[in-house]
Amino acid sequence: MFIYLRVLKESFRFAVNALRNNKLRTFLSLMGVTVGIFSIIGVLAAVDSLERQIKDSLSSLDQSTIILCHVSFGPTDVPRWKREQFPLVTYEEYQHLKRTLPGAKAISYVLNVPSQTIKYEDETLERVQVGATTHEYYDIESLQFQEGRFFNEAESISGSNVIVIGDEIKNQLFGEDGNAIGKKIKIFSRKLTVIGVLKKEGNALGDSKDEAVVLPVNLTRKIYGDNNRSTFPQVIVLPEPDVDNEEFLATLDQKLRLKRGIKTSEVSNFFANQFKGLTDFIDGIIGALKLIGWGIGGFALLVGGFGIANIMFVSVKERTNLIGIQKALGAKRRFILFQFLFESIVLSIFGGIIGMFLVWSISLGLNASGITGDFKFVLSPFNIFLGLSVTFFIGILAGIIPAIGASRLDPVEAIRTGM
Repeated sequence: MFIYLRVLKESFRFAVNALRNNKLRTFLSLMGVTVGIFSIIGVLAAVDSLERQIKDSLSSLDQSTIILCHVSFGPTDVPRWKREQFPLVTYEEYQHLKRTLPGAKAISYVLNVPSQTIKYEDETLERVQVGATTHEYYDIESLQFQEGRFFNEAESISGSNVIVIGDEIKNQLFGEDGNAIGKKIKIFSRKLTVIGVLKKEGNALGDSKDEAVVLPVNLTRKIYGDNNRSTFPQVIVLPEPDVDNEEFLATLDQKLRLKRGIKTSEVSNFFANQFKGLTDFIDGIIGALKLIGWGIGGFALLVGGFGIANIMFVSVKERTNLIGIQKALGAKRRFILFQFLFESIVLSIFGGIIGMFLVWSISLGLNASGITGDFKFVLSPFNIFLGLSVTFFIGILAGIIPAIGASRLDPVEAIRTGM
């Protein structure tokens, strides 16, 4: 054990000497590993950060949540021309499902109306996201408030002039320390009373409730009507936890088909998009992005591996005389092999550490500058471990052939060649 520790120490010293004595050659050889690790770990860190941000933003929704609407959130066999003729889900269908669908924990009707301008005294905000829901949405989304409350059933049914606002909306209209509850803001040429402010949730892909407002759906139905495609109506269904998923979906499909009078031989003219399908779709995109990162970095790592292999062949050539003397004095083949193999690994890890340091520095700079807003780049311990593992493996591959060649040198020929 001690002899291998000594070999590791000597190999580290040789690697450092190689860096010092052949700075340009070593730098150019390590650039491949550095660029490769920077590409792979940089992409993985960015994708992991994006995945964490998206899933944190979606974590309030249960995986079994179902969204009924006229479009599919994933691939479908229904032709586009046919999908464009699908009718919108209606408030009456929401009421029908609420009365007749067994096993549903909560059912909500939602409209996503076009962005609006809102005003409070001299403050004006443009292009504000507007969501209109029934009161059950509170239970489906598990909304959290920093102050106030969500609108109740009576306010929802009557379409009362009340509104719930996001954290960023509150800060811009009333200031960070201002009190929003009870204040009246103007939207749709109406004055609505603020009854709640949502907790800050951060931003994912430009979509956040921090910059949105929520109001009773029946209030917006008075303005937009019931057959307006710009409002993208949806019925959101949350099953009970112990309900069989496939059976529940079949019952839901049957209830809505009966309501719409769809014949047995006809296909459904609506889509029941399960939230789990959306997360699986996101996971697929994330996986594809990671593969792209591996593909980009893989070529650079391949070049880096050849560079380190070249440096090791040169190192063996330069130290042929020393290898011969070591073997003549009794050094075993594995001693020589590990000596050069450790040196190759150390050089490869140097390149990897530089690449990861660049990723870490850039992520710190982006987070500190605020360019990415609420999106935060995070270099996770797993990615650091992965980067070190990859460079270790590249070091072994790049150094194994030169190391085997050095270990098989005949001591007499090695000394003679070195002289």
